[in-house]
Amino acid sequence: MNATNQRQRWNLSIWAGFLFVVAGFLSYPFFIQFPATRDVPWVNFVLFAAGLVLLVIGLKRAFGQPATYRGKVFGPILTVLSLLVAGMFGYIVIFELRDLPASSGAPHVGLKAPAFTLTDQDDRPVSLGDLLSSPASTASTEKACAVLLIFYRGFW
Repeated sequence: MNATNQRQRWNLSIWAGFLFVVAGFLSYPFFIQFPATRDVPWVNFVLFAAGLVLLVIGLKRAFGQPATYRGKVFGPILTVLSLLVAGMFGYIVIFELRDLPASSGAPHVGLKAPAFTLTDQDDRPVSLGDLLSSPASTASTEKACAVLLIFYRGFW
């Protein structure tokens, strides 16, 4: 078979690498549900690394064997987009999330919570004392003996 009759093959490494990077970015909300990947999103970093390796392989094929593989146009474009996405993700996770306040002063399970007053969804102040002195339900006259506090990691 001579070179004029040879068709160029799709460079699947470029597309697979880009899909790995996109999967690494979009899967972050899923993986923060698990304690092993909440603080350090290592699965996302592995997906980014695998995607970038595949992109480099695809670029080497596209520019090293241009008669065989396609990708001289889409390869650099998808690589730059992937680097931007991975860089933005890394910046947000590594630098921006460091600004979260330390939780060392937060009460632990079973400890008495300090007195506080917050606003509810109707912008009315609600204090811990109010919650403990009010009836447990509308059908009951007994006072609540406990309040469940849920601390969400993050800042708004």
